[in-house]
Amino acid sequence: MDLTSYAEWAVRLVNDPDPPPELRQLRAELAAVFDAASSEERLVALLNELLARYPVRPQLTDHDGRGWHLHLAGHSGPAAVMGLASVVAELGADRFGRCRDPRCARAFLDTSSNRSRRYCSARCASRANVAAYRARRRGGQ
Repeated sequence: MDLTSYAEWAVRLVNDPDPPPELRQLRAELAAVFDAASSEERLVALLNELLARYPVRPQLTDHDGRGWHLHLAGHSGPAAVMGLASVVAELGADRFGRCRDPRCARAFLDTSSNRSRRYCSARCASRANVAAYRARRRGGQ
């Protein structure tokens, strides 16, 4: 069962500056998980607390002609938490990050093969690379 889409929904929620009122508490709890990314033990402890508080309800479905497969009940708190937990179990806790662009700090999941992602988007990476290039040019003149 691929839970990546649920983890990606969790990232979108964390990055939402104005989530719906019913999701604000969950957003804060998920943001704390990303903020703990530098400490694997803390990140896992937070996820375990959330897994206990948001029990998962899987269900079988056969939509889109794909045959029977499991879904988590909606893109709700339990699905988001389970998605993030599956990333830790399958890829490792070091896949959680915050954008290194000082003007951004959005959350992201690093699904690259070499665990090298440092920015939330190509836009932030490009902006940071251009700023570094300009700083080098200024320093060399």
